[in-house]
Amino acid sequence: MAGIKPGCGQQLLLHLARHAGQPIAVHKRSILVVEDSDEDFATVQDAARRAGLTQTVVRATSGDACMRLLRGEMRGRTAAPLLVLLDLNTPGDDGREALREIRRDPALKTMPLVVLSGSANPRDLQSCYASGVNAYHVKPVDHALHLQVLQQIFTYWLCSVALPG
Repeated sequence: MAGIKPGCGQQLLLHLARHAGQPIAVHKRSILVVEDSDEDFATVQDAARRAGLTQTVVRATSGDACMRLLRGEMRGRTAAPLLVLLDLNTPGDDGREALREIRRDPALKTMPLVVLSGSANPRDLQSCYASGVNAYHVKPVDHALHLQVLQQIFTYWLCSVALPG
């Protein structure tokens, strides 16, 4: 893989010929972040920028909003997100319920789901893995470390592994 820069921020422009040789649009899949904290969401955006990601980062501030996006606004109009970063403790139906609903939905259940939570409670960890989360990270309190963890998550999930769809 010589010549590929860290961060996987390379852009690939495709022009697929249609009837008259006109290009058609190829939409990039997004990253969905379920996060109610403005500060933590800004950190996610900063980490995505530093990692050189070109995907759109979409925000939901609760588990309810996440499911509305996945079942309504996003479904049928855009492809499912490449990755979901999920905070457990959000208002309304929290991230735990969104995790269970996503894993029950045949159209969504293979989507990579990474919990990024302030909770280090072993019961939360066990419950999330039992519900089918792909990874569980405790949010670092230190901002620089939080950025580093997010960049590692992005590099691993968006650059190092093959994803469905």
